[in-house]
Amino acid sequence: MTDQTTQLTFAEIDQTVLDTLKPPGKGYWLVILLLFAGVIAGAACWLHQILVGVGLAGMNNPINWGTYLINFVFWVGIAHSGTLISAILHLFRAGWRNPIARAAETMTVFAVCIAGLYPFIHLGRVWVVNYMLPLPNQRLLWPNFQSPLMFDVVAISTYLTVSSLFWYTGMLPDLAVIRDRATGLRKKIFTLLSFGWTGRLEHWRHYTRGYLFFAALATPLVISVHSVVSWDFALGIIPGWHTTIFAPYFVAGAIHSGLAMVITLMIPIRKMFKYEKIITRDVLENVAKTIILTGMIVGFAYGTEFFIAWYSHNPVEQEMFRWRAVGEYAYGFWIMVGCNVAIPMLLFFRAVRRHLGWLFVISIFVNIGMWYERFVIIVGGVAHDFMPHAWGRYTPTATEFGIMFGAFCLFFFLYVLFAKHMPSVSMTEMKETVHEGGHHGA
Repeated sequence: MTDQTTQLTFAEIDQTVLDTLKPPGKGYWLVILLLFAGVIAGAACWLHQILVGVGLAGMNNPINWGTYLINFVFWVGIAHSGTLISAILHLFRAGWRNPIARAAETMTVFAVCIAGLYPFIHLGRVWVVNYMLPLPNQRLLWPNFQSPLMFDVVAISTYLTVSSLFWYTGMLPDLAVIRDRATGLRKKIFTLLSFGWTGRLEHWRHYTRGYLFFAALATPLVISVHSVVSWDFALGIIPGWHTTIFAPYFVAGAIHSGLAMVITLMIPIRKMFKYEKIITRDVLENVAKTIILTGMIVGFAYGTEFFIAWYSHNPVEQEMFRWRAVGEYAYGFWIMVGCNVAIPMLLFFRAVRRHLGWLFVISIFVNIGMWYERFVIIVGGVAHDFMPHAWGRYTPTATEFGIMFGAFCLFFFLYVLFAKHMPSVSMTEMKETVHEGGHHGA
């Protein structure tokens, strides 16, 4: 691990994490209040859209998919990457993942909940969502299970179940530690949440096997689920969408954005909760090195798309990619390339990788770039398809921006609440890398 981490004893690890659960100060409640105000503003915009109609959004013909679907794919990517990071690194026994594993898993659960809201928002008339459910009804109508959008319903609900179990299973020993130190009502709550954990050998045996099983199950599930999301586009005939590269392309992009979101969350949490000896610069540097790798993979995917369009000699496909680079939405394309490929290459410099300010700023840029990637794919595709007379432009409205702002506030609101009331770093996994007495573990 790191020099600082190896100086910690088991008791110090417990105390550092438990100190974060003490009653919060005024600064914490101010952050909560501001984020909650953002959530209310976003909810008000959605309610206004429900009352007036989905026409408040900037979507039109031919651009029937706007920021609602862009944000859906963005949050699904964030959600998938969290468990993928935690599960894959657990299987590879990467010790540096232990301080960030809980953050990644928590990020997954909250992000997939945010993503699940967007199909309802996009639907407009949310009261007819029951039409999508496979329930017997008087209309004798059943969902079309050959529709890629129905793939999403099945895939994401399955993924939410597995990732929630993976996340909660990992917390059981930590919840028992909090239970044993708590009193009164808090002790009763954590007694219920810890499911009678006593730390017996039998409990540890089932825990380690179960956690390993969920990690092994989550890894291929995440890859397959985000591939399913990419099929929403790849199964269409729109130029720029109908390609077999979308599945690995989307998975690589999901990991890229997820790693950046982990840094975005970890740096403020590190400062706020005094985790400097647990979430060390070495840990963040390892995340930064992985961002370099995923940035190069994403850059390779961008280049491959252009190469395939050129090699196909398909004039429609070639025109699509020419327009992406120099057309009306060229600004989105170059923001995407700059933020996802060029800016992360600054992390090749060790001084940048170890500077928390630079890391935080680069992580923000990466997530901006990943949002614009979805914008370029979704809006750019339908705005410039086969028929020139049907080309169009799309501009998001204030209502859409308000709902998007509320969704981001809701994500950070849930995460900040969790970090203050539950163990935001896994005490159990931290102890796996440190022997009692402060000696480095294997």
